[in-house]
Amino acid sequence: MVLFTTDRLTVRKFRAADHNDLAEILTDEEVTYFEPYPTFTREACKKEAENFEKSDEFFAVVLGDKVIGKIYFSKRNYGTCEIGYTFNKSYQGNGYAAESVGAFIKYAFGTLGVRRIIAEIDARNEKSLNLVKRLGMRQEALHKEIFPSKEDPERYNDFYIFAMLAKECK
Repeated sequence: MVLFTTDRLTVRKFRAADHNDLAEILTDEEVTYFEPYPTFTREACKKEAENFEKSDEFFAVVLGDKVIGKIYFSKRNYGTCEIGYTFNKSYQGNGYAAESVGAFIKYAFGTLGVRRIIAEIDARNEKSLNLVKRLGMRQEALHKEIFPSKEDPERYNDFYIFAMLAKECK
């Protein structure tokens, strides 16, 4: 099921058959470095694609016929949803994340009637921080020592909370 299209991309529900493209994203240690989950194996990506197909929280970002990214969108309380995203390293730097995530935000406010969208971002993830700022989200908080560091489980990483209200979306 297609949610929407942009000039270059389609955002749709995942399919189990997307597992190879998903594996290019989730097996890359550099791509998953700032994620609060471990890097996947190729075999685990098959199961994850099946899980995503059944989920109402994960969406494929597709360029042509290739899944180049995933968007996570999860309902919270009181009209608030959380957004997250991960993109294939080979397709980063081309504006695809800004295009698809920005369009998803507009879709959520306009079509889904969401009141508020938040993003939790590892404080060291400069690319992601720059993206949400470009999209017009504002910093609301810095949460200290939230998730264990992948390098040292005795150390915890800080996370920023960025947000946007429907009335702030342009």
